[in-house]
Amino acid sequence: MLKATDIDTIVTGKRLGHAVRALKTPFTRAYFKKEFDASVSDEELEALGAGALRRAVLEGDDEMGCFMAGQIAGLIREERPAAEILRSLCDGAEEVLRGAGQWVK
Repeated sequence: MLKATDIDTIVTGKRLGHAVRALKTPFTRAYFKKEFDASVSDEELEALGAGALRRAVLEGDDEMGCFMAGQIAGLIREERPAAEILRSLCDGAEEVLRGAGQWVK
């Protein structure tokens, strides 16, 4: 994630109604290609995707895993605990809201 740029994610799963954005890996590129191949059945796609998240998260498989990531993956520059990120977001929101009265008449 820390090495990702603004073009290092891909959306897959649209065909089956389960769209997700993930880091581009050999797995996600292959899945994307097969997703739009009419000769590949929905069942084959389901089987191909089965276990990909587990392979990424639990096994760290950067070849055959699916690492979920949002559109802002390219903006992540440091590893931080989730609690710290949420605290920072809340602090920022409070600061904006304190000045919101100037926009309401």
